[in-house]
Amino acid sequence: MGFSIDLLPAKADNYIYLVSDVALGLAMVVDPSDANIVEEALYKKDLQLALILNTHHHSDHIAGNNKLQRDYGAPIIGPAKEKTMIENLSRGVEDGDVITFSDLRGHVIETPGHTSGSISYYFPDIKALFCGDTLFSLGCGRVFEGTAAQLWYSLLKLRALPDDTQIYAGHEYTAHNMPFALMLDSENAVLRDRANEVLRLREKGLPTLPVSLAKEKATNPFLRVDEPAFQKILAGAGLPTDADAAALFGALRMAKDRFKG
Repeated sequence: MGFSIDLLPAKADNYIYLVSDVALGLAMVVDPSDANIVEEALYKKDLQLALILNTHHHSDHIAGNNKLQRDYGAPIIGPAKEKTMIENLSRGVEDGDVITFSDLRGHVIETPGHTSGSISYYFPDIKALFCGDTLFSLGCGRVFEGTAAQLWYSLLKLRALPDDTQIYAGHEYTAHNMPFALMLDSENAVLRDRANEVLRLREKGLPTLPVSLAKEKATNPFLRVDEPAFQKILAGAGLPTDADAAALFGALRMAKDRFKG
């Protein structure tokens, strides 16, 4: 299979993802915040848009939906639990559903927390996870409509995927997330290496994504709150490690919200 994934920067720090079947000249787009950016990429690559995927209803992830649907006739797939918030949704999907694009099969994973119905799409054949604003490199989404416990259990679902899964998150937030992670875990050699890599990439104007799940499991504090060794680190930072993992995660998320570093 000959597939490519293009990262299309949009707005202040969003990423739109364009997945192409080069041989067939077809593409699907994930979270198109700007239709013009997508259409320019389609024109340059001589592609026909076949599918639009949304991870959640926030405007910076769906703003390009309607124009792309009008111009290409592509169906819009998104979370069934947010069908009233995504205009012209062609198909609402739920946990365990499968979507197809060309020869690819994508597995829908419900990942509420950031929004009440947020979903992620996992394509094992290309080792790609499109997780919107649920999981970021060195961080995770803010809790807006769901609960911290929901977001923690959503992250556990994503953490259980194969280590070679490549994470395609909705925003370029890695450098922003890095100081908080380093403040907690400055002795983590893998994290320090990742921090240096991030600085080099951003100095060159390059994206820090995708990143492997294996690297995130070693460096992302929000994926590690149930690790006994990391809980000792969190205790040293004053977090209530006598709580269960979901409650500790919530305390960590609140600490990140207050962090000014």
